[in-house]
Amino acid sequence: MTWLTVGTDAVLGVFALMFLLLWFQHRLRAFLAGAGVVVAYAISEVVKLVVREERPCRTALSMAECPEPGDWSFPSNHSVIAGASAMAIWALHRTYGWVAAVCAIAAASSRVVVGVHYVHDVMAGLALGALVSWGIAVLLDRRRQRLEVADAPTVVMQRLR
Repeated sequence: MTWLTVGTDAVLGVFALMFLLLWFQHRLRAFLAGAGVVVAYAISEVVKLVVREERPCRTALSMAECPEPGDWSFPSNHSVIAGASAMAIWALHRTYGWVAAVCAIAAASSRVVVGVHYVHDVMAGLALGALVSWGIAVLLDRRRQRLEVADAPTVVMQRLR
């Protein structure tokens, strides 16, 4: 196990810490954003079963231990989680989001460097994760806007009384 492999997993811990910090400020939105990461992961597992691409470490040397046969390469689950987490965090807090984006790119890159994924695996993973998280963020924002509009007359009436 190399420092790159450990670093990739450590980045996932950084995302979990960021979600925890954001939970104190956003509660339900942070929880739902985290749930979006789980949804993105589930979608990537379905894609893996359909595409069934072998990993590069099956035919070439790699710095990391090659996962067992049947653990397909496309898309990279680490990259899906990283992309989804970065987008969800960015939707909740722009500064943390930029840090998360850099961490996501670093985590995805490390999967290629250690030899367990192709570049297109991690690019597709980042895109899939980010798109799923972005879609959930848009839905949550629309829901919040509808609730604010629905509450507006009640707030006005309370102030008039």
